[in-house]
Amino acid sequence: MMTARILPVIDKDNEAFWTWGRDGKLAIHRCADCAGYVHPPVPFCPRCEGRNVGPHAVSGGGRVATFTVNHKAWVPDLAVPYVLALVAIDEQDDVRIACNIVDCAPEDVTFDMPVEACFEACEDLWVPLFRPVRA
Repeated sequence: MMTARILPVIDKDNEAFWTWGRDGKLAIHRCADCAGYVHPPVPFCPRCEGRNVGPHAVSGGGRVATFTVNHKAWVPDLAVPYVLALVAIDEQDDVRIACNIVDCAPEDVTFDMPVEACFEACEDLWVPLFRPVRA
């Protein structure tokens, strides 16, 4: 698993995404007006332009929409190779989370592979990662 991370700046919009992992929950903003999910988290809904959005716990399930295997350590102590992916959440296919795929060899990652959220504690944040769903 990767140990070197550049952590984000936390604000009122993205705080749940980076902290609810402490409780094993993946937080994605949802619009109370049209029920659409919004990611990255912003204070409005791009679908209906409503302002009634806030964090909502989703299932944590998804599928690998696309990915790349990186072989360069872009920051010190970054273990290589690692997989950088866009995961489409089960609740809404057009919501994609940029993340790492962990707990499997990079060569075993495939397009449309079912994955589930897991979290890595980094300082006071919980970084959402995804791992293959085990049958």
